[in-house]
Amino acid sequence: MRIVSLAPSATSILCAIGAKWQLVGVTKWCGDVAPVGELPQLGDCWHMKSVDAILRLAPTLVIGSVPYKPETVAKLLEQPLNFLAMNPRTLADIESDIGILGRIAGRATAAERLQHKMRMTFDTIRKNSRKKKWPVRVYSEAWPNPRIASPPWVAEIVKIAGGEMVVPAGKKLSDEQIADAAPEVIVLAWAATGEKADPRRTYGLAAWKNVPAIRNRQVHVISDELLNTPGPPLMAGAMELAKILRGINLKSRKSA
Repeated sequence: MRIVSLAPSATSILCAIGAKWQLVGVTKWCGDVAPVGELPQLGDCWHMKSVDAILRLAPTLVIGSVPYKPETVAKLLEQPLNFLAMNPRTLADIESDIGILGRIAGRATAAERLQHKMRMTFDTIRKNSRKKKWPVRVYSEAWPNPRIASPPWVAEIVKIAGGEMVVPAGKKLSDEQIADAAPEVIVLAWAATGEKADPRRTYGLAAWKNVPAIRNRQVHVISDELLNTPGPPLMAGAMELAKILRGINLKSRKSA
């Protein structure tokens, strides 16, 4: 196989199952989640530098994943390319994607091992997070303007780590909706920003002055790659989130 990966998640999976050698092109974001070395860097499913650059690599398969820009995908579909579109929403979807990529790359057994490793990691975190009397109320943010809550798989990870997502996952939200949800912890994992999200902007919002997370200075930054990459990086993201939630004291919260 000659695979062009326009999705960091797919790249992280392929590298984790020992199929890195089948990659012939990646995005500039892939190096943040996988050891891609000096592979040619192309666009992604949102911003495509050049379809010709992909064609010159003579791929047998091009892999893309959400988020998609319709115009970019249309350009790819106009070409004589085999295009695999991934659209995971849940941890079950991600596990399924690992299996699919494992079979495509001839690494089905390695893919099963990765699936097992992720399940065991999440199970361990879940067991260690059951000590709290109440789940921590969490708002995890994937983008600040407009405000967009982190995707559904992050809501699942929040639950695994001992919390509950208090807003609809993956939805656009107003400041007032988030304030009404009264999160005790706010997590900033802004897409394509790494760890550059700035809590100071959050603490200064007048609409959130009475939010418990703001009053108690519980706004935390988790690297974008660890929560927004639907693949192996989620294990590290879940561990980091669990560490944050373990440090929250809920003894003073009154039961309903």
